[in-house]
Amino acid sequence: MSRLFEPWVLGGLSLSNRIVIAPMCQYSADQGSATDWHQIHLGHLALSGAAMLILEATAVSAVGRITPADLGLYSDANEAALARVVQSIRAHSPIAIAIQLAHAGRKGSSQAPWNGGAQIAPGEPTGWLAEAPSAVPHAQTEIAPAALERTGLQRVKADFVRATERAARLGLDGIEVHGAHGYLLHQFLSPIANKRTDEYGGSLENRMRFPLEVFDAVRAAFPADKPVWMRVSATDWVEGGWDLEQTIALGRQLKARGCAGIHVSSGGVSPAQKIKVAPGYQVPFAERIKAETGLPTIAVGLITEPAQAQEIIASGKADAVALARAILYNPRWPWHAAAQLGAHVFAPKQYWRSQPAEYRDLFDGMQHGQR
Repeated sequence: MSRLFEPWVLGGLSLSNRIVIAPMCQYSADQGSATDWHQIHLGHLALSGAAMLILEATAVSAVGRITPADLGLYSDANEAALARVVQSIRAHSPIAIAIQLAHAGRKGSSQAPWNGGAQIAPGEPTGWLAEAPSAVPHAQTEIAPAALERTGLQRVKADFVRATERAARLGLDGIEVHGAHGYLLHQFLSPIANKRTDEYGGSLENRMRFPLEVFDAVRAAFPADKPVWMRVSATDWVEGGWDLEQTIALGRQLKARGCAGIHVSSGGVSPAQKIKVAPGYQVPFAERIKAETGLPTIAVGLITEPAQAQEIIASGKADAVALARAILYNPRWPWHAAAQLGAHVFAPKQYWRSQPAEYRDLFDGMQHGQR
């Protein structure tokens, strides 16, 4: 059997293969609520044959959104709208559904990328004052965020817990805590964004404190038999910032707290980052973290070819691969990978007739002799 299509268990969650759909922001929600776009987009991806779909970065509060059109899970309306999407997927696909819970921190109150991505000033109709570990803006030209005081930290933690409880009510299969890409929890980790002088800033132990507190709170609020894991940026790609060695230390702390795995990305906390992009450029980070921590590891980042993904799994560099842009471009990527690697994959019976004759046994459950 192809190693990429071997079953995998993530913290008690049984997955049919090692292909994960990474969370990808759509900037298409209405006051945090999923719209018809999410119904079409996520339903479309749910038929891909991947084993798990992680819903896009979902804000735990209105102030925690990146843009005014971010998906959220902080109100009854948000929960009801997302329930409609989840129920539709469940009716037509066996894919596992997880959610990435997030808070944008100082990167909040921004335009959608296709509108330039610039900060929206607090005085503008759709803007608000962002909040962060310290009153340090993401870019020098931006308005500084409000530094979170102790009451603010407790509020943010409570927001994560309430969103977790909503995710549990929705019957979601897992939670990914967003600690990457320059958003709030990553901001606490990185000395570039965290200039605090209390117990949440300074030393590595202190900078890890709040992200670990949030992880603990989410883990405690979600059903014990379902996995909770974290997405991390392994490096800031900036000298003096967060780096791989610190990520390994965080991974060891997470493992001790019952973290089911770690999803390894990079960058996002500073416009000064200098990323060395190449095919699979983040995989060495995942490989090192897996080796040093023993955590189940998901690799992501310019993984585009089936043979490339197969090699990552077969060589033990990661336990699963996550696809983002590649699966937007080719939403049947897992079908094509299974065909190339001699494996089987889920496809809805309505699509079975699309199977080429040379791959007669590609789809699970395929019945021959159809009219």
